[in-house]
Amino acid sequence: MAEGCFITELSNSADDPAVSIARARVEPGVTTRRHRLQGITERYFIISGKGRVEIGDLPPQEVNSGDVVLIPPMCSQRIANIGKEDLIFLAICSPRYTQDVYEDVEDING
Repeated sequence: MAEGCFITELSNSADDPAVSIARARVEPGVTTRRHRLQGITERYFIISGKGRVEIGDLPPQEVNSGDVVLIPPMCSQRIANIGKEDLIFLAICSPRYTQDVYEDVEDING
């Protein structure tokens, strides 16, 4: 949980390099570490809970169940759980996520 959330890989295989899907869970009051992904477009699909997402230089935006957030490659991002229940969302990456594309930028931007 170094990033600030619990990740469960649902689909991430070299046999399907076009996309990966992970389930993320952020506990109430927790904000994930600011990070960016090299060469990966990421989409958050909010399943349940209430959050505040920060993407690049855009103003923070509140997200709720059913919302989709588009995060371009190399764009700093983090999400906070501002509700009273777990914030649960799918992180859909294209092409597929691999650990080597993750870059922590908390100390650079935050």
